[in-house]
Amino acid sequence: MSLRVAVAAPFIQNGTERLEESEFVVSLSLDRDWFSPDQAKRLIDVATLEGLLEHEEGDLVVAFDPAAVTVPEEFVPDEELLCERSAFERVLDTLVADGTEKHDAVGAINSLQQELGLTIEAAAVVYASREGVDVSDLVPIARSTLTDDDAH
Repeated sequence: MSLRVAVAAPFIQNGTERLEESEFVVSLSLDRDWFSPDQAKRLIDVATLEGLLEHEEGDLVVAFDPAAVTVPEEFVPDEELLCERSAFERVLDTLVADGTEKHDAVGAINSLQQELGLTIEAAAVVYASREGVDVSDLVPIARSTLTDDDAH
């Protein structure tokens, strides 16, 4: 998952799980030349929303073990990382990171969506839960898609 790799890189580079926001931005923009400073700040927002980063006492704290992430030498993150991802995309990434083949997961989620008459987000959460993959942080988002669809 390239978002996880991009977020982990500054922490790996500094050998820590806690950085000042400015250190994170400098690492991504000046040291690695992956993003502009504004884009690096946007990445913080997206990573926080995704649960990969937390703000704690003015610092950024990584919410996973950065040492478990490998940053390939030729890795350059895509600017798409700066966009918020849907709950479906987030569940799919979690499933793939857990070892499920992407095409298998998409097919199963689509079938479940049709079978149960759910939104794609809700079907993805149900599928992941059935597969034993923890996506509990996305349940409220999936639930809100049910409410929104019912209201229309």
